[in-house]
Amino acid sequence: MYKGKVLIKETSFEDLANIMKLWNNGKVMKFVGFPNGLGITIEELEMWLEEIIKKPQRCHYSIYAEGIEYCGESFYSVSDETGLAMLDIKLLPDAQGKGIAYIGLNYAIEKAFLEGKAKAVYVEPHIDNKKAWKLYHKIGFVSKTRPKFLEVGDTYLELDYNQWQDYFKDH
Repeated sequence: MYKGKVLIKETSFEDLANIMKLWNNGKVMKFVGFPNGLGITIEELEMWLEEIIKKPQRCHYSIYAEGIEYCGESFYSVSDETGLAMLDIKLLPDAQGKGIAYIGLNYAIEKAFLEGKAKAVYVEPHIDNKKAWKLYHKIGFVSKTRPKFLEVGDTYLELDYNQWQDYFKDH
């Protein structure tokens, strides 16, 4: 378990070189369908960053930890139509298995509920990503029927605001 300080900040242009390393890492990206990484450039990331942050409905965070430096990212995007927020988290291999994902994902959840005004948050983990499933269950996500508005997929886990609050009262 990681015992140092974790810094989570809104992603800015100064973080893009780190995000490029994350997204171009096949070990990180294999469960999202890119086993060789994305092959993305800084120029593409600059355009992406200008489009991605549309607060309060969408925000992307960069995660840093003492002794590790850049660890990865977390993200939320709240749908205006449904009030549901899609979440994502990715960490570099050196940052995995240390509890940093738990901190980073909970940060994005809190921001999605409090700033994005989401009524619930959801994730769609790859069926074989055992580490992700363990993390999501640890936070309190539950499997539910996949909503019809999403593309066809195998998994859907959801956590509403009250479940999230109850979880933290007990832990």
